[in-house]
Amino acid sequence: MTRALPRAIAPLALMALIFVLSADSDPGPDLPSFTRVIAHFGEYALLAALWLWALLPALGRRAFAAAAAISFLYALSDEYHQSFVPGRDSDPFDVLIDSLGIATALLAGRFAIARRAIGSRR
Repeated sequence: MTRALPRAIAPLALMALIFVLSADSDPGPDLPSFTRVIAHFGEYALLAALWLWALLPALGRRAFAAAAAISFLYALSDEYHQSFVPGRDSDPFDVLIDSLGIATALLAGRFAIARRAIGSRR
């Protein structure tokens, strides 16, 4: 578990950044809606990947479920948080996009681990 603690700094820092950005009542210029989708997908894919990286040494395969749960619950809490920020709203569609990013990152992680295991057998 001691290896996971320093690694947890990276996903926790990203969570803090997401919180700060979500607290901004003026998120910036009006951009096309697909940019918001890409941002949500990317930030939660990165969050899940970072949690997987942080937890894998300590939890092994259980790290996938833990990374998914932490990332998904944070996506829910982020939307709830935004419901209190003036000028922002809570959108269930954002949680759906966040979830797709999480799933994609974890599937990529599973694929990378399987590929590395196959390569090490050669």
